Order: sequence, then C-alpha cells, then structure tokens
Amino acid sequence: MNLIEILVKNIIIVIVCTLAVVGCLPKQDNFQPENAEIVGEQQAKLTLPPEVPPPIEREDATKLIVDLEVVEKEMRLADGVEYTMWTFGGSVPGKFIRVREGDMVEFHLKNHPDNKLPHNIDLHAVNGPGGGAESTFTAPGRETVFSFRALNPGLYVYHCATAPVGMHIANGMYGLILVEPWEGLPEVDKEYYVMQSEFYTEGGYGERGLQPFDMDKAIEEDADYVVFNGAVGSMMNKNAITAQKGDNVRLFVGNGGPNLTSSFHVIGEIFDKVHYEGGSRVQENVQTTSVPAGGAAMVEFITEVPGNYILVDHAIFRAFNKGALATLAVSGEEDENIYTGQQLDRVYQPEGGAIQELPQEKRAIPTASTTEERIEFGRETYMSVCQACHMADGSGIEGAFPPVAESDYLNEDPDRAISAVVHGLQGEITVNGETYNGVMPRQNLTNEEVANVITFILNNFGNEGGEVTPEQVERVRQQEASTS
Repeated sequence: MNLIEILVKNIIIVIVCTLAVVGCLPKQDNFQPENAEIVGEQQAKLTLPPEVPPPIEREDATKLIVDLEVVEKEMRLADGVEYTMWTFGGSVPGKFIRVREGDMVEFHLKNHPDNKLPHNIDLHAVNGPGGGAESTFTAPGRETVFSFRALNPGLYVYHCATAPVGMHIANGMYGLILVEPWEGLPEVDKEYYVMQSEFYTEGGYGERGLQPFDMDKAIEEDADYVVFNGAVGSMMNKNAITAQKGDNVRLFVGNGGPNLTSSFHVIGEIFDKVHYEGGSRVQENVQTTSVPAGGAAMVEFITEVPGNYILVDHAIFRAFNKGALATLAVSGEEDENIYTGQQLDRVYQPEGGAIQELPQEKRAIPTASTTEERIEFGRETYMSVCQACHMADGSGIEGAFPPVAESDYLNEDPDRAISAVVHGLQGEITVNGETYNGVMPRQNLTNEEVANVITFILNNFGNEGGEVTPEQVERVRQQEASTS
C-alpha cells in the first residue's frame, strides 16, 4: 500500500467516525425494541386536544409512567346541545399519549369515584390480550395498572372495550397514542391532534338540551353528528389551530368511529406526505386519505400562502350538515406566484348552515294479535336492542348491567321494566341481591315494541311469565311524564 492509499484510508476512517459522533449514521442498525435497555423512569406528559406533547429527545428507552383518569361528565356537543360524555382525561377525544419505541410503559387507569360505570382501555399499540383491556377493567373509585413494551412505531387508537363496546366508544371513549420510532420523527414546525367521531342522539341535529344516546341509530349507523375533537366547532373561530406561512405542519389524525370511515381532507392543501393507516410507509402528494374507524394517519404539508384552511370529512354532507368542520388559520404575507386570490367577483351562494330537519324513514311495526306473536316480535327487539348490555342469555354483566334472567326486580313489578325502557333509569337498584348503580338510556321504542320486548323477557330466561300490553306501556309513560 503506497502513501496515497494510506492517506485516503485514514481520511475515510476519520469521516466515518465523525459522522457517527454527530449522529448522521444510525446508532443501532439492528435496534431491537424488545431488548432495549431501560434507563431511568419518567412521567409521561399528556395533552388535551388539539395539542400534542413535544417530541421525545432522549436517546434511551425508559420506564414511562402514564396516568389516565376516566371522567363521566356533561359536555357541549353543539351550541345549545349537551351530552353526557365518558372521557379519558376529561376530554373528547382523550389525552394524547407520546412514547418511544422500546419504552416500557407502565399504564395506570383510574376510574373517578363519581362515575356510574366500570371502564377499561384497549390500546392498539399494545401487543397483548385485549390491548390491555383484560388487565384494566376498573370499577368507579378504583385504579388498575399494567405494563407493556412499545414494540411497533406508529400512530394508534385507544378506546374503551367494556361491554357494550360500541356504546362506550360512541359516548366519547377514544384517543391516540404515538409510538415514535427510536430515531424520532423528522422535525416539523407545528403538530396537532385531530380525531373524528360520531354521536347518535335521540334528538335530531341541533335539537337543544341534554341529548341521550340512541342505540337504534348507532346500530343503523345513522349518525346525527360527525365531528372533530368531540363537538361541532371545536376547532373553529377562536379555537382554530394556527400556523405561519411556510410552516411544515403535521396532523395526527385519528378516527374513533364507532362506525364510519373518514375521508379526511384539508381544503386548499395537498398532503406532501401521508403515513397511511398510521404506519411506516409514506405516500406523497395526496388529496384525501381514508382513515378507518379505529385507525389513524399522519399527514404533513407546507403552508405556502396565508388564509383559512378548512378540515373536512369529504363525505361532504357530514361536513356541512353534521359538523365535521375545523379550521387551520395560517398567517403571513401573500405570495401571488403561488395563489392570486380573487381576480373576478361573481355571485356565489354558499351551502349555508346545517339542515335542521331530515327526512326519517318510518318503521313498520307489526301489531301482535296473540301472546305468542308478542313474544316472537319481542325476541327480535331484544336481540337488536337489549342483548348488547344484558347478554343473549339474559345474564347481564357483573358489576355493570343487571341480569334480566330470573330477575326478582322485573317479576315483582313489570312496570319497573316499562319505566326503565321508556324513561331510562339511573341510580342504585338491587337485582337478585346485588346492587347496581349505572345508567340505562331511554330507548326510542314504540309502545308496541316495549310491550313485545318485556313480554318476551317475562316469558324467557327462567322468569315467571305474563303479558304486557301497549295500553299498559302508555299508562306508565304518561304517569312518569306527568311527574317529571
């Protein structure tokens, strides 16, 4: 080897070592998150939507402690419309959780003592039974703890998985957890948390007052509201998210569902990058991206010119008629090389506000002429409406939903069952010697349907038999209405 070859070799060695020192080369080409050394312990910083915790700057995996409390409370769904939300951390969606690949996450789920129902959590980022749901069934006033290793980088949904799962999700129990890759995400100027979901209410869109959950509409996937971050207008006007011209903006977009796929779009922007389905692969130059129920995506774009950019579900009636609208307000100097603004003034009539009255399909309810028919019709109603909580065999769910099988509560006075169905039921009751303290929402059923389903229950599951008539249902309905 001559002198020149020796000098070249030494120069290459110096360059390689320098690059390694400054971090331009991968530190661990064979990084294995399941074997990463756990260094120290930290408390995770959680944020309310639309904010996102800051990027993780540490280089080592750590024991990361996550504290999340379930709170049931009335919250705004739209102007003049309230809804009893079941929340992770007091907000809908729940607080944003940010961890690093390789971290050992110690998860603490707390159920506020004033809550009515037990809850748990299924984190899609977890490798383990139920995503943690089996380890976190938590009664009011209790705390449960489990740990998991963050193995797969990506953006993941979490949600409650307590039966009936759909009802818990529909009432607001969902959020996002980001598992950063060990090398981190590329730096951007702004990051925001946006999560779409639906609400199913007994009243139509915009009907004022405290709105109960409607199970029938949820099963039929007939949403009254489709919103971002838990309410109509949650990110508009003074609550709009913001950026400066030229900023690189990253949106962590989730879809809590429980039913509908989102066609997520920002009017006036093109996504430079989309981590579709929240994973590692990147699609470029995307106009609209699908985000399935229980799924997520990361989108990035540069704000070239100032103005208000509208976030929508491009299943467009959801945006203009059900609430799926938000605003990104971008400030800065105009750039006519990119966009001129208005050059011609024409008459334009915008779509305007939401439709207050929508045509509704009339259900054909068969009229029972015999007790046997009433039982058979009631079976169909039970399977579609009641079994989610009270189970197909009438056994209920211990600590949450009372049994209708061999039920002393129902057999002693069927009017109790009628009242629970037509007016809802809240507070402590005792069934077969066990105390239950929960919430049963009022069911949107006709007198005929109520008579049918209670007659079915009374004649099944080991109960004592009997028949309830529509006239009896109407009597209970009017009695309760006159005292409320």
